[in-house]
Amino acid sequence: MAAFWILIAMVAVALGLNPSKGEFSWFLRLRRPRWLVFEGWIPVIWLVIYACFYGSALLSWNAAAQGTLLMGYLVLLVLVQSYTLVICRSRSLANGTWTGFAGWVWGIALTLVVAQYSFGAWLLLLPYLIWSPVGTFVTWQMQKLNR
Repeated sequence: MAAFWILIAMVAVALGLNPSKGEFSWFLRLRRPRWLVFEGWIPVIWLVIYACFYGSALLSWNAAAQGTLLMGYLVLLVLVQSYTLVICRSRSLANGTWTGFAGWVWGIALTLVVAQYSFGAWLLLLPYLIWSPVGTFVTWQMQKLNR
């Protein structure tokens, strides 16, 4: 049953924290660094990361059955999902950079806590911890191109 509720929470956050089409079209018009040749893969990368979040949260629940751990995942998910929304609503890449950085810091803290309960859950958070600085760096570089 926990698997179902974790999935429902993830879908609700993902659907609830999306920018409108108009807001997102502004974001799509921004200039990107020339070296960003892998942009088409970014949705796939995030899909894999979200699947890892799901698996990690489920393993954590199965190992510890602590609601506080799941709340930690929820906070991480809200930070991650709100990145684009924050950029689009505020029309500020700097705000997105800070949101991305906050998510990464929270992800490190959550990973350290989760490691005490489940090696598998800890391992499944690593793709996010590796990818998040890349996304934050791209956003930071975009700030220079879109003043």
